[in-house]
Amino acid sequence: MTAQRPGVPVTRPILPTGLRRRSGVADVAFRTGRQKMATGVSCCRTDSRAMAERVAKEEIHWAFTAIAPPKCTKLEGAVDVDVLVIGAGLTGCRTALGLADAGASVAVVDSKDIGWGASGRSGGQCNPIWRKTPQELVERLGPRHGETLIKTTLTAANDLFSDIRKYDVDCDPVQAGWIQAAHARNAARNMSALGKAWAAAGADIVELDGDAVRAASGSPAYSFALRHAAGGHVQPLSLTRGYARAAAALGAQLFKETSMASLERANGKWRARSDKGEIIAENVVVTTNAYTNGLWPGLRKTFHPLVSIIVATDPLSDTQQKEILPGKVTISDSRLAIFYSRYDRDGRLIFGCAGSSDTVDALGGYARLRRGLKTVFPQLADIPIARKWAGRIAVTPEMMPHLHEPAPGVLAGIGFSGRGIAMTSVMGRALSAKLLGTPADDLPFPIVPIAPLPFHGLTRRLIPLAAPAMTMKDRFDTLMDGAWRQKGAQATPKRRETDDNPGKTLR
Repeated sequence: MTAQRPGVPVTRPILPTGLRRRSGVADVAFRTGRQKMATGVSCCRTDSRAMAERVAKEEIHWAFTAIAPPKCTKLEGAVDVDVLVIGAGLTGCRTALGLADAGASVAVVDSKDIGWGASGRSGGQCNPIWRKTPQELVERLGPRHGETLIKTTLTAANDLFSDIRKYDVDCDPVQAGWIQAAHARNAARNMSALGKAWAAAGADIVELDGDAVRAASGSPAYSFALRHAAGGHVQPLSLTRGYARAAAALGAQLFKETSMASLERANGKWRARSDKGEIIAENVVVTTNAYTNGLWPGLRKTFHPLVSIIVATDPLSDTQQKEILPGKVTISDSRLAIFYSRYDRDGRLIFGCAGSSDTVDALGGYARLRRGLKTVFPQLADIPIARKWAGRIAVTPEMMPHLHEPAPGVLAGIGFSGRGIAMTSVMGRALSAKLLGTPADDLPFPIVPIAPLPFHGLTRRLIPLAAPAMTMKDRFDTLMDGAWRQKGAQATPKRRETDDNPGKTLR
């Protein structure tokens, strides 16, 4: 039987009718020990051959410092639940947590493992505002959804860190702020306008220029930036596993190495089948993001699967950490092939940029990343690299997530476009709220039809060339603005300094 997709789907609320409540689940703390990693390598100069040997093996750094995963098995036999969540990343695990916390029976499946995809590979930065102004959100989404999303965005970072405390997730959370830096003069103008617009809506944002940028970031590469007080960073794999552990403690069932081969409507419910089992559910939520396959027709063609490549350096000295990203702030810039950076708990610098392939070295990706690190932090030009890895990012044309309801009882939330740490939690709460009865008009994202992008097959083949092309455009911008970057952002308003918070407060 094939999936039925009526023209005007309405997902049935789980509560209050037809709910199989969990039994015997006590409120527990979700603390766990960490897997310790020996560092032991000093932050010193090394010759290029030794450095090449050091980084020859690609390893996801977060896997070495994450909390232990929850108990998780491969699906065998039949399972009957209220909700099946396909995709055990941040969105899926946060959705399951919200549902389980409300008393719903939930099963979460992943073709690999919890946090295997982008959620366990990202830089872990919580960058809490969109690349669009509040007015642009209203124009694109309409007044009701636009205003709801603005309010949700303003609290997104604080809500994330509140969730971490509420569910006692051990994920090295640091909310010390985010520096959003401009790499060129036009970018500075646009960024200043963006900051003013969000500050007028209520965001805590400060403008920095000249020496203030360098003091706040430790980088001589920028002459203008916004400092967002709400920003921060987490250990992303630990956050994902922590959400999953909390959901499991509330009764959710977790299954790894379980790829769903089919999804069909049968007897008023949904049946998802794997090679060794099946799950019957009233509702299905698809949260596979950039790793989406063809399970639901057309869904994988609604976004571009770009790649981010990342390295973890050897630990920096205390002196270096006081100079570079002091106070554990995070930083990202306005380049198309964006540079971004933060510390991990051991004082290693995590640095990333756009890549070409799941293999870091493809098309010169690693060489571009090393040049980027030297550009942003020239004082670290020769720092040894401990690990390198890559992950996919689902980027939509609007640079905004999509919420789909392609059939009765089926939801999908994908396309976070580089804002995953903060906005996957927003989407997870929205998906669970929709299933628990919240009207669609009260959600922060409008429900939109699945609309495959034109020429998606061709553009997907060209994606490996995107990072080199974006890098060339970024270089052109910075070359044209070389004198401006040295003198400071003269085109931007002068800052007003205080002892505690140097810069120009935008509200």
